[in-house]
Amino acid sequence: MLDFVSEAQALSEYTRFLRRDFHQHPELGFQEVRTAGIVARELSQLGLEVTTGIAKTGVIALLEGARSGPVVLARFDMDALPIMEETGAEYASLNPGVMHACGHDGHTAIGVTVAKLLHAHAQDLSGTIKFVFQPAEEGLGGAEGMITEGVLQNPAPDYVLALHLWNEKPVGWFGIAPGPVMAASEVFQIRIIGKGGHGALPHLAVDPLLAAAHIVTALQSIAARNIHPLQSAVVSVTSIHAGETFNVIPPAVAMSGTIRTFEKEARQIVLDRFRQIVAGVAESLGCTAEIEITTLTPAVVNDPGLAELVSNEASRLYPGCQVDSRFRTMVSEDMAYMMQTAPGCFFFVGSANPARGLDAPHHHPRFDVDEDALTRGAGLMSALIASLLN
Repeated sequence: MLDFVSEAQALSEYTRFLRRDFHQHPELGFQEVRTAGIVARELSQLGLEVTTGIAKTGVIALLEGARSGPVVLARFDMDALPIMEETGAEYASLNPGVMHACGHDGHTAIGVTVAKLLHAHAQDLSGTIKFVFQPAEEGLGGAEGMITEGVLQNPAPDYVLALHLWNEKPVGWFGIAPGPVMAASEVFQIRIIGKGGHGALPHLAVDPLLAAAHIVTALQSIAARNIHPLQSAVVSVTSIHAGETFNVIPPAVAMSGTIRTFEKEARQIVLDRFRQIVAGVAESLGCTAEIEITTLTPAVVNDPGLAELVSNEASRLYPGCQVDSRFRTMVSEDMAYMMQTAPGCFFFVGSANPARGLDAPHHHPRFDVDEDALTRGAGLMSALIASLLN
C-alpha cells in the first residue's frame, strides 16, 4: 500500500516553501497571474498536460494513470482578500492591503504537492486526475467562470473533491460530514424610501430610518419563528447607510446583508418571508421598499458514500485524529457548483495551534495557520484520490 503520509512529510519543506511564497505575494480574485504562473510551471515540469487562462487566471492539469479508469477532479482555490496583514510573520504579505487571510495559499501549495505525490505513482493508478486551480472563490464567481469555460468537460469528472484549512479547529482534526456542509448564500440590497425633513419636525417627514430599525429586528423572526427548529437559517443585516448630518431626517436608507441556508425548502421560506417583512414593515410606517436579492452559491452537499470513504481514509492514515462527522458551517463556497454534476466531498483540515498564537479566525488581519496542516491535507487528498482510482 502506498504510504502517502510519509511521502507528504518528506515533501513538507517544499509545500511550506510554496505556501510562504504565495502568502508573501497575494493576489485578488481574477488577478492571480503570478500564482497561476508558478502553479503552471511546477505542474508542467512534472510532465502534466497543463492549460492556463481558464476564467482569466485558472489552471487545469491532467495526470493520466497507467490504466483506464474514473476521472477525479480535485479543486484548489488561489485568491487572496483585500485585508491589510497584521501577523508580523517573516513571510507576511508584500502587497499592501492584500493578504491570504483564508488559507488559499495553503490550498494551492497542497494542490501542487498532491500533483507531485501522485505523479510519482502514476504507474500504480487507473484513471485520470484533473487538478483544478481556481481563481476568485471569494464571492466573485470563479467556479462559475471555470464551468462556463469547460472545466467539467473533456473529461467529465466521476468524483469531485476539495478541502479547506480550518482555523476554528486544531491540527489533528478533520471535518468530514455527509449531506449539506456549507450554506447556500444570498446577498441582499434594500432601499427604504420615505420623505426627508427636519430632525426637529418628524411629523412632517416619513422617517425611513425608523422603518429600517424595525425591519432589522423583524427579520430575525424568520429564523426564530418560520424555520423548523432542526433546520438552520441566518439573516444578517450588515450595512446601513443614511443621512449626512445630525438634524436632517434622510429621504432614504440603503441596507445590505446576507442570507444563509442549507435546505432548499428552508431557503424558499426565508426568501418569501424576507420580502413580505421588508415590504410590509416599510408600508406600515409609510415608506416603500425596493428589494434586490442575488444568489452567490447553492449549498455544498457531500455525497454520503464519498464522505464515509474520506472519513475512513483519514482515520486510517492518521490514527488518533479527530474525525468530526457532524461538522457544518454557515460559511459558503462556490465549490458547490462543481459538486452539482458528480458525487463530491468537501472536507475540512484543522489548522489552528493556539499555543503558538495561530488561531485567528478566517478573514482576520492576523490569520495564519500551523503548517503541519499542509502535510496532513496533502497526505489525505493524495491517498483519497489513489483510493478512488484503484
